Amino acid sequence: MKKTYINGVGCISTQKTFDTVFLEEAVHNQNDTILSIVAPVYKDFITPAAIRRMAKGVKNGIVASALALKDAQLENLDAIITGTGLGCIEDSEKFLKNILDNNEEFLTPTSFIQSTHNTVGAQIALSLQCKGYNFTYVNGAVSFESALLDAKMQIEENEANSVLVGGIDENGEYTTSLFKLMGRIKQDGNQPYDVLNPTSTGAVFGEGASFFVLENEKKSTTYAQVLDVEIKNTLEENEIEGEIITFLNANNLQISDIDAVVLGLDGNITFDSYYKNLTENAFAKTPQLYYKHLSGEYDTASAFALWMAAKVIKTQEIPEIIKVNSVEKPAYNTILLYNQLNGKNHSFTLLSK
Repeated sequence: MKKTYINGVGCISTQKTFDTVFLEEAVHNQNDTILSIVAPVYKDFITPAAIRRMAKGVKNGIVASALALKDAQLENLDAIITGTGLGCIEDSEKFLKNILDNNEEFLTPTSFIQSTHNTVGAQIALSLQCKGYNFTYVNGAVSFESALLDAKMQIEENEANSVLVGGIDENGEYTTSLFKLMGRIKQDGNQPYDVLNPTSTGAVFGEGASFFVLENEKKSTTYAQVLDVEIKNTLEENEIEGEIITFLNANNLQISDIDAVVLGLDGNITFDSYYKNLTENAFAKTPQLYYKHLSGEYDTASAFALWMAAKVIKTQEIPEIIKVNSVEKPAYNTILLYNQLNGKNHSFTLLSK
């Protein structure tokens, strides 16, 4: 079976993650409940006429994928696989608002056409003239892992040599107001919002687009190898450690072989105990990293985590801003990522140098 290598990365997020080395300009915002994208100069990547008609998520997806391809020094792809939780939610909101405002009459179809979840993958394919396999996964908090797993299988089974895989989500004003009512987003006025020492339910929300070029051969641009990906819908808190041990054993590894663990802590006091048990027990002697205080919580936030883990392996450095504990290792060759959202959709991803 062929191996899967990350040969290029591109990330547009709520931090400046382009035109930088690795999070040296990151800002820890503890006052806002919703974080917005740090936008690149879109006209450097997309024609001004096209920019006007594009939703935020589509623009960010196109730029992030262009950055990943440039990073991998690649022009042609065999497949494009994307994951998204809410798709182009802004256009969905626009279309539904038009239906109400116009009494279901005289509707223009543009927002409807661009509101589908696979718009991003389609626009990237159009811009690259890629006529290969193009698929979008919409699986809640494991949307990105589903895409990553598919890409890995494509490469292993020799169906594709190079795959562009990414996770994209955007904030919509009306949708986030509903999330606030539901309690998914933290209530205003409870600042500072501290992810490591939470005092309230809900999370600080964000948005972003992270893309990766996966190939079956190692190159000078290679970041890491994707060893394994696993998804579990429901697990009890006391089952997580056992599940991780089984997952590692399947890859001939033990907890002591892990050089760093990236956890999806999001400051929700109800569900962060899933991670706390691991930080205090199984991974107490392992460098622990977190990221949602920078990226915010959204369905494909784990794509930002993969970008971060790949950077750690390539640069062999861990920025102070993402450390949970002060444990250090002489080298960071094997990294485990674990994420879950509200106690469901657990994902485990294993990277190695």
